[in-house]
Amino acid sequence: MNNSTIGAAVSMASLQQRLDIIADNIANMNTNGYKSKQGSFEDVLTRVQQQSKDYNQPGRSMPLGFNIGFGVRVPTVSSNWEEGTLQETGKPTDLALQGNGLFGVQVNGETAYTRQGAFHFTPDTANKDKMILVDNTGNPVLGANGTPISVGANVSAAIDERGQVWTKTDETQPPVLAGSLMIVEPLSKNALQAVDGNFYVLAEGVTTQQAFVQRAAGEAKDVGVRSGYLESSNVDLSREMTEMMQIQRTYQLAARALSSSDQMLGLANNMRA
Repeated sequence: MNNSTIGAAVSMASLQQRLDIIADNIANMNTNGYKSKQGSFEDVLTRVQQQSKDYNQPGRSMPLGFNIGFGVRVPTVSSNWEEGTLQETGKPTDLALQGNGLFGVQVNGETAYTRQGAFHFTPDTANKDKMILVDNTGNPVLGANGTPISVGANVSAAIDERGQVWTKTDETQPPVLAGSLMIVEPLSKNALQAVDGNFYVLAEGVTTQQAFVQRAAGEAKDVGVRSGYLESSNVDLSREMTEMMQIQRTYQLAARALSSSDQMLGLANNMRA
């Protein structure tokens, strides 16, 4: 197998991976709180092919030799954490975060993190006198103490800019603090790993102490909660489409290189026969 075949085959696999990332971004451009993914390329392997001394002619300033590449790969897939625009919904339990923060939710018994704040109260199946706050797929929203946010079944609830949940039994009574939302501030986004469902979990081997700023409940100073708003996806469709066309052209070039290499191998094989 010659070098051009190896380079084209390796590159086509990486280009397909990049196209998959773009397709994922476009598919989630209407998903609230979604952060677009990015993947850059790097050389898999390069080496310098030395040239004959006959090429060292008068006037040549370049050293003898040229670089040969063996394709590219996508080493990591990262998230673009740029904030999306806020959409006003008027629904009190729709929440948008402003700043470096994530909500805590319980997914399949484990703690996960998200910026998707389309929450609502639903009756607690374990206690008919209670309601719990859940996300748009029914996962319990966690409070600062790590347990689901729970309020009485017949109260009105509101959430302030610090993520505190206040309830009233009627308009003549003062509001009562029912709890605070779990809002974490990541120290480094590299400590988080994106998973299905627009959630993030801790990367392998990372602890919560290593991943998040540790503050008392309601003291996330750089994070604000906007009630009645949802954060839009930060996917830029025009940029994604432009990049998709560039990747498709590169894929087409690699495919032609692979086809040409195959034709040359066929010619060489026939000549030997």
